[in-house]
Amino acid sequence: MTKTITLIEGDGIGPEITAQVVRVLNAAGAPLSFDRQSLGQKAWEQTGSLIPEATLQSIRRNQVALKAPCTTPIGKGFRSVNVGLRLAFDLYANIRPAHSLKGIKTRYDQVDLIIFRENTEDLYIGEERVVDADTVEAIKRITRPASKRIIQAAFDYALAHQRKKVTCVHKANILKQSDGLFLQVFRETAAFYPDIEANDLIVDNACMQLVMHPEQFDIMVMPNLYGDILSDLSSGLIGGLGLLPGVNRNEDIAIFEAVHGSAPDIAGKNLANPTALLQSACMMLEHLGYDEHAQRIHQALVSVLSETSIRTRDLGGTASTVEFTDALIAKL
Repeated sequence: MTKTITLIEGDGIGPEITAQVVRVLNAAGAPLSFDRQSLGQKAWEQTGSLIPEATLQSIRRNQVALKAPCTTPIGKGFRSVNVGLRLAFDLYANIRPAHSLKGIKTRYDQVDLIIFRENTEDLYIGEERVVDADTVEAIKRITRPASKRIIQAAFDYALAHQRKKVTCVHKANILKQSDGLFLQVFRETAAFYPDIEANDLIVDNACMQLVMHPEQFDIMVMPNLYGDILSDLSSGLIGGLGLLPGVNRNEDIAIFEAVHGSAPDIAGKNLANPTALLQSACMMLEHLGYDEHAQRIHQALVSVLSETSIRTRDLGGTASTVEFTDALIAKL
C-alpha cells in the first residue's frame, strides 16, 4: 500500500538534494507518494510565515515527513525553523546514528553509535533577559518528565535493537541541579534495564573519548545542547555532515532530515552531497516497515562508495550531485 509522506524541499541546496533522493526512492520502487510543502526562507517569501499552517496540517495528517535543510532569515524576531517545528509537535527525541561507511576513508572504520538528544528544553528554549547593558542571562531548563522520556527512549531502543550499552553525557559536576537532575533520572531509569550496561561521562571527557576511542560507544543520551555538539562531532568521525542522517520524533510523528545546513554558498551549482538526506530517507523507510527498500538503497550506496571513485566534492571527488545519484541508481 502506498504511503503518503510530507516532503519539504527546504532552502539552499535543499531542492537539489531532495530531487535526487526522490529519484532514488522511485528507482528503488518505494511505495510512496509525496505531499510537497514549504518551510523556512522559501515559505517566508511565499506566505509571510516560516512555518505555514498548511505545512503543519500536512505533517499532522501524514505523521511522517522527509525534510531537507531550511534557512531561518537572519535578524531579530526570527526563531529557528527547526526549533519551532520540534516545539510545534513536541518532537522530544532527536536521534542521529553515526555509522562508518565502507569506502569512506577516515581515521576510524568501526564507528557505530547513536545519539539520543533531548529536543525540547535546555538552553534551546531561547529564554534570555538583559540584566543591564553589559550582562545577559539565559535560562537552562531541565525537567524530570522531559529527561525521563528521552532516557527511556534510548534504553527502549537499545533493548529492541540488541544494543549493549547506554552512556549518559552531562556536566553535573558543575551544573549540579540541572544536569544533576538529568543524571539522577538516568540512573533511576537504568535500574529498570539490568541487561544493558549503563555509564555516564562528563561532556568534556566524552568529547575527548569520542575522538580517541569512538568504538567504545553504542548509544549516547544527553540534554539538548550537548546533543547538538556531539552529533556534529560524530559526523566528523564518519566523513562529515554530508553523511549524517537524523530524525525528530515522538510516539506519533516523525520528521526525518539531513543534519547539515542549507549551504547557500553552493546552492544551484550541482555540487551538494545527497547522502545524508538519502540515509535519512532510509531511516524513514525502515520506520514505515519498508526494510527491503531501505536495505537495497543502502547496499547501492555502499557499492558506489566502495567499488567506484565517484564522490561529491565534500568527499574528495569531482562528481556532481546528479552524477553521484546516477551511479546509485545504476547500482540499484
